[in-house]
Amino acid sequence: MSDEVRRPKQERHRPEESEREILDAAKQLLRERPLSEITVGELMARTRLGRSSFYLYFGDLYDLVARLLARLEAALWEPAERWIEGSEGPPEEDIRRAIGGVVSVWVAHGPVLRAIAEASLHDREVASLWRDGVIERFIDAVTDRLTKEIRRGRIDQLHAHETATALLLMNERYLMDTLGRVPQADAKTVAETLDRIWVRTLYGLDGIDEAEEYES
Repeated sequence: MSDEVRRPKQERHRPEESEREILDAAKQLLRERPLSEITVGELMARTRLGRSSFYLYFGDLYDLVARLLARLEAALWEPAERWIEGSEGPPEEDIRRAIGGVVSVWVAHGPVLRAIAEASLHDREVASLWRDGVIERFIDAVTDRLTKEIRRGRIDQLHAHETATALLLMNERYLMDTLGRVPQADAKTVAETLDRIWVRTLYGLDGIDEAEEYES
């Protein structure tokens, strides 16, 4: 038997499998410490791949964070669509449902989303995708919805764009602090707090109390 036959074969990974393994390892590591304390060597030690393999798929850790955001963007947007697009039901119910959905995404991916938000302060690409991308998309959509609600007489006159900006930046900061690290705060309390702020600010109602009264 030749040496070539006796030599064990190296385990090969398809590129998409290797990239997914690195991203999954990063998600787990971010539950333990912030991005600023993570090294490429430590990350790759959590995989079956060598350290140099990291650079086959990512330019640096910021590039990896940008790739994680691409995996989460649709999940972030989906819960808010019903309220943003408008529905026939009471708007405070749609807000409560939207906020509940967003909180659920943060419960599942909070440390990753915190890493994305923090990376956006230091890296131009991540800032373009997060602050100038995801956050601005939400601000524009909420501004449009508030403008329509004002025209319909369901919301008092206010500065739609500034109100949308303030509410969404408040969401980002509050969710980072409560659900962006482990252990996380109580998700039900977080959702109720945000719901009350949004509903009272926009519709002059008390959020949870009025929604429950309506259902009864």
